[in-house]
Amino acid sequence: MSAPLLDVRGLHKSFADQVILKDCSFQLEAGERLSIQGPSGCGKSTLLRMIAGLEAADSGSISMAGTTATDGGKVVTPPWKRGIQMVFQDLGLWPTRKALQHVVDVRKAAGLPDPSGAGKRILTDLGLGQHLKARPGTLSGGEARRLAFARVMALEPQLILLDEAFSSLDPDSRDQGFAVLEQVLAATRAAVILVTHDPQEAERLGGRLARLQDGGLACV
Repeated sequence: MSAPLLDVRGLHKSFADQVILKDCSFQLEAGERLSIQGPSGCGKSTLLRMIAGLEAADSGSISMAGTTATDGGKVVTPPWKRGIQMVFQDLGLWPTRKALQHVVDVRKAAGLPDPSGAGKRILTDLGLGQHLKARPGTLSGGEARRLAFARVMALEPQLILLDEAFSSLDPDSRDQGFAVLEQVLAATRAAVILVTHDPQEAERLGGRLARLQDGGLACV
């Protein structure tokens, strides 16, 4: 039997005297969908950051497809080598780079073929074909969100992490955002973990639902 895409075992994380995660363990298979809910401050974003390799655990381990990515307090595999892309609530776009640069530059850095041609195709597929030279500050909120997902799709990840990526959107914008996400998932066949406080978002994503409570994940 092949190893799961993501294997999280016994993660512990504390900040000062506050325990955030305690013996947090779960697995995710290739192409699977998982929504994580829980109250504000319970550690949902921290968990995603540790999976992405942006933050170390105090103890425990994270493996990607059988390869150790985090071992205790050490990040073994750096973020850019994990096959993971993350979309934050604020999108994390580069304000001085044009839309096409967002896609081309990450493909070049990853050594992927035909960065410019692939970049133009991705942006066109996501409805940004007329905005190749636009900077994020000149785009609408929906267009900026499309650009964030275009950058994700450009790197052909195995796992996409969404940290409240649709939070505070009006219903129409949320619909558009989920439509773009489905395009990205269809193109990449990636697994996805969505952190959200909205049960409707979790239901719309489909797949498994878990709640982060008492420092660990519990299936709902």
